[in-house]
Amino acid sequence: MPVEIWEEQNGKELDVRLTGQLVKEDYEKLVPAMERTVQKHGRIRMLIVMHDFHGWTAGALWEDTKFAVHHFHNIERLAVVGEKKWQAGLATFCKPFTAATVRYFEAAEMDAARAWLQSEPEQAG
Repeated sequence: MPVEIWEEQNGKELDVRLTGQLVKEDYEKLVPAMERTVQKHGRIRMLIVMHDFHGWTAGALWEDTKFAVHHFHNIERLAVVGEKKWQAGLATFCKPFTAATVRYFEAAEMDAARAWLQSEPEQAG
């Protein structure tokens, strides 16, 4: 299954595991889950784990772009966990498409990614 989704932290965190290659139809599962979570909790935090992930088809990339624009302000923090150098670049690439604070973690840093997602925001000053 290319997309697995589950809620953590009483629903304030949405965890998404991506494997293989995403196709347009995968967003039929992701978008409603995201919208339900945002409707219940407002701004949320997301953990995206890429395991043996090979990217998107053209149709899925278009769905991802629409998703990002629609949910620009709904994500407070986004932790991206991956296994390959291009996935680290993906975390940087997605920053202009979200108001979220985005951070990349290597697969071995899963505990650090979760701790960062669940920590309180740094205070300015």
